[in-house]
Amino acid sequence: MTDNVNRSKRRLLIAATSAAGGVAAAGAGAPFVFSLMPSERAKAAGAPVAVDLSKLEPGMMMSVEWQGKPVWIVHRTKEMLELLAKHEGELADPGSSVPQQPAYCNNPYRSIKPEYFVVLGICTHLGCSPTFRPEIAPADLGADWAGGWFCPCHGSRFDMAARVYKGAPAPTNLIVPQHKYLSDGRLLIGDDSKGAA
Repeated sequence: MTDNVNRSKRRLLIAATSAAGGVAAAGAGAPFVFSLMPSERAKAAGAPVAVDLSKLEPGMMMSVEWQGKPVWIVHRTKEMLELLAKHEGELADPGSSVPQQPAYCNNPYRSIKPEYFVVLGICTHLGCSPTFRPEIAPADLGADWAGGWFCPCHGSRFDMAARVYKGAPAPTNLIVPQHKYLSDGRLLIGDDSKGAA
């Protein structure tokens, strides 16, 4: 009878010890497993960014960060849009044949809505950040300048659709990221699911 009692106790102790060991192993392993998952900050860095366009005046540019990079949104004026067709002969890729934009932005404006332009603020030459120069024909940029971006690192010039001028070090037009409109005054950068609005 004592053998039966001892065996029962022994089985109970083995089962309890095994269960406690399993819980301890899971508890010790959980931080390791969680450390392999991306942090909330890392998830947010690649997440789409919603932008309110309601305060962006015509002729002005705003900058937002998406995936750790600057994205510029310009509210182009009627005059800015009219000038786009007047200097195509001076551009390296006026028709945007190199796919630096989503298919729905492969048009003369390189945008969904002509008045709003969305572009990645990184030069395609060596990754500098060009400066916004909307003024027409400033003395330092030449008489053929119709406004746009100038890269101070190596002198690349881009028009108001971020198309590169001929002879510039930048090999291609600036990149237009995927985006869509959530409403007339709200833009989502980094997501174009269900097509462009």
